[in-house]
Amino acid sequence: MSDFVNKQNARPGVYEDAINRIAKENVCPFCPEHLAEFHKRPMEHRKYWIATENMYPYTPSKEHLMFIHIEHIRHIGEISPEAWSELGELVREQTAKRNMTGGTLYLRFGDPQFTGSSVTHLHANIVQSDPDDATYDPKKGLWTRIG
Repeated sequence: MSDFVNKQNARPGVYEDAINRIAKENVCPFCPEHLAEFHKRPMEHRKYWIATENMYPYTPSKEHLMFIHIEHIRHIGEISPEAWSELGELVREQTAKRNMTGGTLYLRFGDPQFTGSSVTHLHANIVQSDPDDATYDPKKGLWTRIG
């Protein structure tokens, strides 16, 4: 059992393999000292957040960005007002840079049995679905586990 990942919430396949390896090593894949080993797409490093493209994006998506709080925190109540402000700036900048005309923003925090998260380190996601993808079903859209 790892304090940093929840294997039950990992999507099957390559991602599940990665989470199992991380659990075995018992390290946090989102903490700065381990991020480069487990996550190869960091784009921007700020005072409170790291913006990155998700290594294992949901499908079908055009964009799947993550905003990882630099300090290892787990709960939304631990985010400082300054960090909230910085997150807002990053979201505005990254959505504008990618000309995202729509998408979904969500933040995973706390106990993963309630969040559906496979990593316990607090992080936010922006996902833009890809209606042009051959696997896209307009009645279903793009699905991920929440809770």
